[in-house]
Amino acid sequence: MPAISEERLTLNNGTSIPAVGVGCWMGVCGEGEQVTEMVKTALELGYRHVDTAANYGNEQSVGRALEESHVPRHDIFLTTKLDQSDHGRVEEAFALSLTKLGVDYVDLYLMHWPMAYDKSGNTLQPEESPTFIETWREMEKLVADGRARTIGVSNFSIKTLTELLAHTSIVPAINQVELHPCLPQHELLNFCSERGILLTAYSPVGKAKFADDPSITSIAAAHGRGVTNAQVLLSWGVQRGTAVIPKTVHAERLKENIQLVQLSAAEMETLDRFHQKPGMHRSVCGFHSAEFGGSCWGWTYEQLGWAMAMGGFHL
Repeated sequence: MPAISEERLTLNNGTSIPAVGVGCWMGVCGEGEQVTEMVKTALELGYRHVDTAANYGNEQSVGRALEESHVPRHDIFLTTKLDQSDHGRVEEAFALSLTKLGVDYVDLYLMHWPMAYDKSGNTLQPEESPTFIETWREMEKLVADGRARTIGVSNFSIKTLTELLAHTSIVPAINQVELHPCLPQHELLNFCSERGILLTAYSPVGKAKFADDPSITSIAAAHGRGVTNAQVLLSWGVQRGTAVIPKTVHAERLKENIQLVQLSAAEMETLDRFHQKPGMHRSVCGFHSAEFGGSCWGWTYEQLGWAMAMGGFHL
């Protein structure tokens, strides 16, 4: 039977993060009562890991939930992210995020994407300043005074991480990427694990685009009445040593998502190999473009270090 997950994962600076969090991307940018109520409900249910971002446009709404919750701030692991348009003004952007969230510090500050935008919103190429290496060096300064307890990256590949690690004083604690059985990122997981970088999964249940597959449904059924396919997918993510940040505004699903099951070795292998099914190795996110043979936010897959495979994407 499912049990509330109390599992925590240790980061490379010795701190820990709850393995299951609540993601605050609501599908559209902007403040709103919906995200406030979602986060408040999640905290009431036992969540202690909240993930938002500057470009979600809802840091104030998340901050309101934290303020109105009865959960002490020090019990909550709070993540926000640096927007692409702010790579050249890290200090100012970070200070604004703290103000909007109404907190003195965040537990984790991520570089949301490796690419930067100029003042007109155009994407800078990898060699143009500020590069992600320059941006990272500015982020490292935020750790010194404790306002960012931990720093990391998001949407980085083996290629971009390799380049970054050659120039860092602080190794990123986390790399947050799209991660689910259709896009299991086995190579990236091994690469990051060997270097003490924790992978965090966004879209961990694949936006329900494959969750009703019979092989997943059969695993859920084997664990008893009431076990959901989403619980199976989240359990797989946590058992393989990654953090997961599902999102739902429905209280019952929030309750389900934090209750995990113990999967057998055979069930784990089924999900590990799920992407090998015809047509299944793919992203479920809508930010990909066919331009230049494949691109995202103005960088080609080659620049990002993403390779096509079986009709899908490696990161």
